[in-house]
Amino acid sequence: DLEFDGRCNLISGANASGKTSLLEAIFFLGRGRSFRTARNETLIRKGAEELLLTGRFDAGESVRPVGVRYSREGFEARAGGNRIGSLAELATILPVQAIDPEVHRLVEEGPQERRRYLDWGVFHVEPRFVEQWRRYQRALKQRNAALRAEAPEQVVRAWDPELLESGRSLAASRREYFAQLVPHVATVGESLLGTTIELSLSDGWLAGTELKEAIEHSWPRDRERGTTHIGPHRADLSIRVGGDLAKHRVSRGQQKLVVAAMKLAQGRLFSATQGRDCVFLVDDLPAELDREHRRQLCQLLAAMRCQVLLSCVDAAELSGCWDGLAVNEMKLFHVEHGALSAVN
Repeated sequence: DLEFDGRCNLISGANASGKTSLLEAIFFLGRGRSFRTARNETLIRKGAEELLLTGRFDAGESVRPVGVRYSREGFEARAGGNRIGSLAELATILPVQAIDPEVHRLVEEGPQERRRYLDWGVFHVEPRFVEQWRRYQRALKQRNAALRAEAPEQVVRAWDPELLESGRSLAASRREYFAQLVPHVATVGESLLGTTIELSLSDGWLAGTELKEAIEHSWPRDRERGTTHIGPHRADLSIRVGGDLAKHRVSRGQQKLVVAAMKLAQGRLFSATQGRDCVFLVDDLPAELDREHRRQLCQLLAAMRCQVLLSCVDAAELSGCWDGLAVNEMKLFHVEHGALSAVN
């Protein structure tokens, strides 16, 4: 049973002591999933039937209790005693971002991670986005099922109007959000890396063509291979640092800084548009970052005045990093063998 400071919290402890599990639990309260694994069942303690998390969120005017339960039978969430019907509703209560040692995957791996990054931001600024996304996914699923079943063309193409309408709306919402995000990424990137981070957005089809035209052109390939190759489900972000593709030209530590800058930029835009802050979880901050970049990242977080939870092996590793505060002026926690206690 823990109560965190509204600004900075530092969790220290040996490797494998449980620091990441604590941050993972907070992330799960806001997203209904882990930032480490796609398999929620692996989060259930060995020998247990379920996991249960509860939290109290102080928004200033009110305190809101939230609980989530996950078992192999499914997921359940409640807020203020009322059942929450979707993960989207849960995410509006606790907007949370994680910066962990594996964030470089956003740069290195396929476009799914980059779409997830982009869509987190679109979701929080565009109320219609969830319904746009659901409509598009339903139409895409049905169209692909018909393609795999080798259904007649008219049966497959019957899904095209819904796919086009929802796809255009989805892409438009992403482009509008992306235009707002780019200046924040440039500013934070310059502060953190001393160079420019350049993002470009691909809608998921050939630039300069309409979605309808692109789907028509793709029809022979779709029919031959049994899947829809064109649309917002193929959208991607290109990330360049100093003019070079980040995937190929920058080190693992620099990739971590690039993604951290992108997530901080999202946090800034969220604050500007929503009038409140998201919570930042920074797991094993010192990993692959030198002292100066640790300090710069902490200074940027401090300037945002959001709630932050940092983890590291040795609290002294972050001494002097947080907005001029000594480590003993933060709220400190120590984890040992899974037991967590407040130090001050």
